[in-house]
Amino acid sequence: MGATRARIAIDAMGGDRAPGEIVAGALRAREELDVEVVLVGDPEQIRAAVPQPTLNQIEIVPAEGTIEMHEEPLSGLKRKPQASINVAMDLVKQKRAEAVVSAGHSGAAMAAALLRLGRLRGIDRPAIGAVLPTLVAGKPVIVLDVGAIVDCRPKFLEQFASMGTIYSQYVLGIPNPKVGLLNIGEEPGKGNDLAVQTHQRLSNNRQIRFAGNAEGRDVLSGRFDVIVCDGFVGNILLKFAEAVGEVALQILREELPQGVNGKLGTRLLKPNLKRIKQRMDHAEHGGGLLLGVAGVCIISHGSSQAPSIFNAIRLAKEAVDNQVLERIQSRSQTKVPVADD
Repeated sequence: MGATRARIAIDAMGGDRAPGEIVAGALRAREELDVEVVLVGDPEQIRAAVPQPTLNQIEIVPAEGTIEMHEEPLSGLKRKPQASINVAMDLVKQKRAEAVVSAGHSGAAMAAALLRLGRLRGIDRPAIGAVLPTLVAGKPVIVLDVGAIVDCRPKFLEQFASMGTIYSQYVLGIPNPKVGLLNIGEEPGKGNDLAVQTHQRLSNNRQIRFAGNAEGRDVLSGRFDVIVCDGFVGNILLKFAEAVGEVALQILREELPQGVNGKLGTRLLKPNLKRIKQRMDHAEHGGGLLLGVAGVCIISHGSSQAPSIFNAIRLAKEAVDNQVLERIQSRSQTKVPVADD
């Protein structure tokens, strides 16, 4: 696949700042990442957001409407079969694109992926994986699930661990990722029934490198490369981590020296501050990868601006180029002896 350019379908109408910021991020990705972008949505609005010299170089696929945040995902998708997220997913199903990026209704994006694309063979439930920075520079951690499946069974979490391991290996470049189970203590017997049973399954699985329970303080420590949990806990963890990053950046802005000397110092620190922002700001990570469905799907924040969409497309390209779906499919069909579900 290395010789071909990844072709990404962009839900241009999804998100608080659609289509302007979505289109801007997509056009930047087209130039800097060497990808093909297909903008899906209201042609008139999309054309108004594309600079005139570029207009005839961009493919626009018409769609009608979008799933609003107040709408129930399944009923909204059925009432609006030509909504932008449905049309974008159909492009992947029809092999006219290899991935979808959407900053719209996250529940609708996940439901559309399941309805249009289906699950990979051997995967019972999909998971949203979020890549977060750690205290070890250049060593991120992928946490999953962060919102797809609220109520999990032990085998779901085991599958999350396997999918996260593959993503960590082939996209994040970690040769032998260490997997942790998010829990309230390090001992194997800690936690609720789900945690105890999952710990046993992960310990018996020879396809992953299970390093034991991970407490909350371990998530960003760099001790683990993959953290698994149910979507209820994971979503709370993700939102809290984003808030901490925003608070830390705001404190830095407020505490930098003021006045002439302060401006000089800030100018000298600018490269360092840029690197700090890149490590801490959730917009730099683009969104979450929906793992386990038969297509690459990136779910971005509803408030995404152009930089976040650019990074979401980068995530999609990396997943396509590194054949993440094919690798997950291959491993999920290799059965591992485990206890009863």
